[in-house]
Amino acid sequence: MRRSLLAVAALLLAGCNPLTQDNYQQLKPGMPRAEVEQLLGSPRECSGALGMSSCRWGDEQRYISVQYAADKVVLFSARGLK
Repeated sequence: MRRSLLAVAALLLAGCNPLTQDNYQQLKPGMPRAEVEQLLGSPRECSGALGMSSCRWGDEQRYISVQYAADKVVLFSARGLK
């Protein structure tokens, strides 16, 4: 029974991958950081200083990267999305 539950959970999580072209196309300049995280989940890493920050979801081969000024999207890029 436990294996069945783990298999179902893995399938559900695989279907919930936020790194998609559709999600990337929903990003817009000026979008609040909270909305981005609602769409993509928690970022893998963030860094910043002086009111600017950069966050990344994914890894080196497949990612979405978002740059913020005062917690609003100013730039975004992606690689390897499907």
